Amino acid sequence: MVIYDGTPLRTFDILTKLEGLYGKEKPILSAKENGEWRLYTLGEARDTIDRISRALLAMGIQKGDRVAISSRNCPQWNFIDWAIQQIGAVTVPLYTTISENDYKYNLNHSESKLLFIYGQNIYRKIQSIMEEIPTVQKVISIVELEGLTCLDDFMALGDQTDPQLLEQAKSAVDRYDLATVIYTSGTTGTPKGVMLTHDNLTSNTKCLDTLFYVDDHVKFFSYLPLSHIFERQVVLAYLNLGATVYYAENMATIVNDIGEVKPHVFTTIPRLLEKIHANILLKGKKLKGFEKMVFNWAIRLGYQFSDTHQNSRCYNWKLRIADKLVYSKVREGLGNNIEVIILGGATVQTKISKLLTAMKMPVMEGYGLTETSPVIAVNSPVTRKIKIGTVGLPVNNVDVKISEQGEILAKGSTIMKGYYKWPEATAEVIDSEGFFHTGDRGEIDEEGFLRITGRVKEIFKTSMGKYISPTLVENTMLESPFINSIIVVGENQKFAGALIVPNFDQLGLWCRDNHLTFISNNEMIEDKTVINHIRKEVDRLNKNLGDYERVMRFKLIANDFSAEKGEVTSTMKIRRSVIQEHYKELIEELFV
Repeated sequence: MVIYDGTPLRTFDILTKLEGLYGKEKPILSAKENGEWRLYTLGEARDTIDRISRALLAMGIQKGDRVAISSRNCPQWNFIDWAIQQIGAVTVPLYTTISENDYKYNLNHSESKLLFIYGQNIYRKIQSIMEEIPTVQKVISIVELEGLTCLDDFMALGDQTDPQLLEQAKSAVDRYDLATVIYTSGTTGTPKGVMLTHDNLTSNTKCLDTLFYVDDHVKFFSYLPLSHIFERQVVLAYLNLGATVYYAENMATIVNDIGEVKPHVFTTIPRLLEKIHANILLKGKKLKGFEKMVFNWAIRLGYQFSDTHQNSRCYNWKLRIADKLVYSKVREGLGNNIEVIILGGATVQTKISKLLTAMKMPVMEGYGLTETSPVIAVNSPVTRKIKIGTVGLPVNNVDVKISEQGEILAKGSTIMKGYYKWPEATAEVIDSEGFFHTGDRGEIDEEGFLRITGRVKEIFKTSMGKYISPTLVENTMLESPFINSIIVVGENQKFAGALIVPNFDQLGLWCRDNHLTFISNNEMIEDKTVINHIRKEVDRLNKNLGDYERVMRFKLIANDFSAEKGEVTSTMKIRRSVIQEHYKELIEELFV
């Protein structure tokens, strides 16, 4: 149900509207507690949020003050976020994977007065640096943790606060006030604090209302970090539409949690879809005879799916057979309820989107940035305006155009207020006409669909004078089931080279079939037979690229690129400069 009626909103007003529609007993959030799924109703949420707000007021937190959260996904994350915002303070979400130096920089730069955390690992990171962060008056643990005030005890601080003070604070919040400062993990340079207002966030919620239909029985599954604007905003949008949000217990339990929750919708980044795709193919490899032949036929059929709903009658007839024999079994493994998969963060291989859509788990790819709150464009299951291989049509409150240099520019009510304490950086990305320069290259087709073609600054030039988009080459190579991650290099060199992290599950199966045994991944990637097999995969996919774009040499790596080492962002975007520094010697060997 669409509940946004055009009335100007602040983010926390959405809960009031939901309560008016469904009452206090409507479940809105759930997470595992002591091994069981615990549902939180609107009434419980409202009581908890108000208690946290009164405690914040008792601590002297005022309008405009910054309060930080560094926590795994859980209902309390949302409660704290809304409690901060409804008194006019500003939420500063921090990723749990950042380094001690990042914690120190972000907390000092934002001048955060309080910090909410979850778990011993985060406390261990910040414990030794707190003396270097003078503005933080108190650290509160969401769960009980020795040496810290827990959230329950913190809420008790505000129980004697006059409720009228909270109402006065709420009424003083304007929709154009700052709601959050989000430090971008970024692929290069110093983190920037993106300033988003209540109007930025609710404007984005408003446009998503008309693009995703939900009733109050829909279950939305969440595993991406709430510290990232993509997950935080989509969760807000689906709550706004009446869904109940379920949070994954942890990254290792995602598949099991999906099987238990049986969600109708979830958001993801390409990495999970690539793993789902690889697991599907892996199961097919274990089949024998006629069963294997049918499986392979069904997979090939799925790769041919037309997203424009122009599949022939013959194709649709074959699709029904494939669904009965193969696709339905895949859906069962994912709870058998999935109606929509929302994809963000980066593009995924077209054939994976086609296959999952053919399997009745349609992938709706979208596009946006932290600076745009975030959604700029998205494919929509409601309007049926879908084109696989694109990020959809621009949303109705954002103007999108392509510059002469091929860069995507966006303008509208969802564009950030600017970078916190950094007007020079703001002026570099928002031009005199109000257009935000995304840094992404793209094109708009004749039907208005937006396609991402790479990063403006990532394109490099070889010594032969040819320009190469590494993203394009990487996406091509990722079509191999034996390649898990890849970074393409070669600036000022005669040809393109690559560092490749194999898909060790698939590669291990291939090794077993070829009677090859290895003690470790390191031993495997040194074997000439393995290297030659990956070479054949690279050569096969090189045929889909121009002569100058082809990967001529590569090196295999035994461990995937890591967020802990700063090599990828929280949404698994590669940080090229960091990886190139970490593997400097290996890259140099490519061009000797």
